[in-house]
Amino acid sequence: MMANRQKLRRVLMTGAALTALGACDGFDFDMRDMGNGFDTSRAVQDLPNRPRPDERGVISYPNYQVVVARRDDTIRGIAIRLGIDANELADYNGIEPDVILRRDEIIALPGRVAEPAGAAGAGTGQPLDVTAVATSALDRADTNVTATPLAPATPATATPAAQTAAEPIRHQVKRGETAFSISRLYNVPVSNIAQWNGLNSEFTIREGQFLLIPRGNGTAPTQAVTAPGVGTVTPLPPSAAAPLPSDDPAIPLPTSATPAAPDLGTPAPAPAAASNARFSYPVRGDIIRAYAAGRNDGIDIGVPAGTEVKAADGGSVAAVTNDTSGGSIVVIKHSDGLLTVYTQMEGLTVSKNDSVSRGQVLGKVRNADPSYLHFEVRRGLQSVDPADFLP
Repeated sequence: MMANRQKLRRVLMTGAALTALGACDGFDFDMRDMGNGFDTSRAVQDLPNRPRPDERGVISYPNYQVVVARRDDTIRGIAIRLGIDANELADYNGIEPDVILRRDEIIALPGRVAEPAGAAGAGTGQPLDVTAVATSALDRADTNVTATPLAPATPATATPAAQTAAEPIRHQVKRGETAFSISRLYNVPVSNIAQWNGLNSEFTIREGQFLLIPRGNGTAPTQAVTAPGVGTVTPLPPSAAAPLPSDDPAIPLPTSATPAAPDLGTPAPAPAAASNARFSYPVRGDIIRAYAAGRNDGIDIGVPAGTEVKAADGGSVAAVTNDTSGGSIVVIKHSDGLLTVYTQMEGLTVSKNDSVSRGQVLGKVRNADPSYLHFEVRRGLQSVDPADFLP
């Protein structure tokens, strides 16, 4: 009898706890490991580990390919690495091109890319995106002092081992789904889904994201499932049991007097612009293209060809390289972790690892139609509006 009372008490306490947690917005509790019939141990059996990608980060399956994101990777960086369109890849995965991805996050490819083969530097026929080049300048800068043109990564000499495990299910996240609901849908532990897809400790997913769902023994899920809400009868709310009382137009609604606006006096004049701005303009000219995150990650300043480009502040030259059209790129790392990026240059007077001072000449604006300097400010690899740092 005492054992029965204790068991009943545990059940009641568990029910009370679940009721309280269920009241929390967005909480999706997983009861599969509680009690008989909810054990997931069988789902873990024979589940393979995620295959190792090739040197480009690509995992190839018979019916699709995915890319495993590297540290500080972006969609745009992946697109440059594979020679594909960044906007198409971003739209396909429901994410902006320049959002920094989690390490090991899975990015699905809209089309198949070639296996590592062929000569490096094959053109894609697409126009150069100077912002994309600047974004990956730190990763792609040559280790030598002399600048070298950017090119697609050198193909691997060895083809990765063939995938012998069952091809995982590729699931695209729909609105309202969580990692837990997807785990229940395929009867695969959420920890395995997180490991395969590089999820964080909160199992955060986004609408439009592709997830790989591992399968064991080459079989599809055996559990019949239905979409959330299907087959569920909506209960009648208590307020609908009887009609609401009709409005009586004879009874006026209460009104409240609008309080008079307080006298705040004459507004104080706006403070004068600070003269000690974080950065100075590298060149003086009209801004012909403003900052727009995801479309133009810096500002384009129109100036005549040959105009001297000066360092926006002191720091060390973190990267010196060229884009594929021949323009030079300089990246300077500053003491507070900020980076400044300068493109559309020629005649450089600095090299990688040089220390530079504020206002020091870095090179000149190259000849173009129109001629301009592209200037970026970045915190890590995330672009920020240069206007917030300039006088």
